[in-house]
Amino acid sequence: MQQKYALFFDIDGTLVSFDSHQIPPSTILALTQAKANGHKVFIATGRPPIIITNLGAIEHLIDGYVTTNGALCFVDSDVVACKAIPQQEARMVVEDSIEKHYGVIVIGEKDVAVLDPKGDVDLIFRQHLAVENLNLAKPVEQVLEQRILQITPFFDKDYEQELMAKLPGCTSGRWHPAFTDVTAKGADKGEGIMAMAEHLGLDPRYTMAFGDGGNDSTMVRRAGIGVAMGNAIDELKKEADFVTTSVDEDGIRYALSHFGLI
Repeated sequence: MQQKYALFFDIDGTLVSFDSHQIPPSTILALTQAKANGHKVFIATGRPPIIITNLGAIEHLIDGYVTTNGALCFVDSDVVACKAIPQQEARMVVEDSIEKHYGVIVIGEKDVAVLDPKGDVDLIFRQHLAVENLNLAKPVEQVLEQRILQITPFFDKDYEQELMAKLPGCTSGRWHPAFTDVTAKGADKGEGIMAMAEHLGLDPRYTMAFGDGGNDSTMVRRAGIGVAMGNAIDELKKEADFVTTSVDEDGIRYALSHFGLI
């Protein structure tokens, strides 16, 4: 009898093409077949739920979600994990962004706020990544009254190191040159998939994680099998157990077929 796996997929650059902003047909068919074969399908993304709007073609196949880089994990209406950034540190990042004029997205437990003094957030999220629903953003002070699950500041790696040194309660996961995702220390995709496995009684040895960016590193390392997409950053490919083809070259189907899951 074939061992059943819990499959965890990043969205941008893994399930969804950066070029077409769609899930390739081969990926939809592969996930449908994997599900029919008894495997479970999970999302593991840096996106908060409010902007997970591009999975319509596979929504009916999804068993649970690791969102905001592991800060919020849920199955249906059951919250599996919810880890908030220390309030003082969240305010520090927002105040710093205002002082130094860089963009920032603040993800609260219920709402989202966007500060975009230079137009970077709009350019990258709306135009390059085709992100929807940022028009639903609320005033930043209103969002800061909530528990803050993630902050996405738009600055380079050098300044990231400088600021993170002042945020002992946080960790950073960069998956795009222009910005990074800041979450509470202990909130990352690796922790998220382990929390999901414990909640659902899944054997961590039979988890498989697929990703392409720096914020996928922890789950690719911690899963039973870590898969890097062909379009992944070099660092992730070095950490992965297997490197498949790119998202636009049927990478998901190729990997699932390679491991005999479809």
